Amino acid sequence: MSSQAVLPVDRTEPAKGPGRAQFRAKKASTAPVPTRFPARIGDVEATYRQAELFYLQKQIQAQTPMVIILEDGEQIEGCIEWYDRNSMKVRGRVKSLIYKAAIKYMYKQGDAGQ
Repeated sequence: MSSQAVLPVDRTEPAKGPGRAQFRAKKASTAPVPTRFPARIGDVEATYRQAELFYLQKQIQAQTPMVIILEDGEQIEGCIEWYDRNSMKVRGRVKSLIYKAAIKYMYKQGDAGQ
């Protein structure tokens, strides 16, 4: 199987040979291809991100009971099992997958009175 790209037939040029399609050669682009880095963050945001990851990792290792308050006011209690860039899994009465964007704030379960 060939790994070459097949380009559409250029109908403006006469076909060479009876019944054979002619393929155009891909033209080299002179303009640079734009590169986008959507995950790129600034220095201040990177420091905040590292602090967030450190805090979450400590709570996972210690199996700290947490209270998570969502933007809509719902309260979820449990231990954080794992997290990634956009979400975290909390094990409480039920296991929940929570988007980080939906979290208003969170605290350790024993810290409510402080």
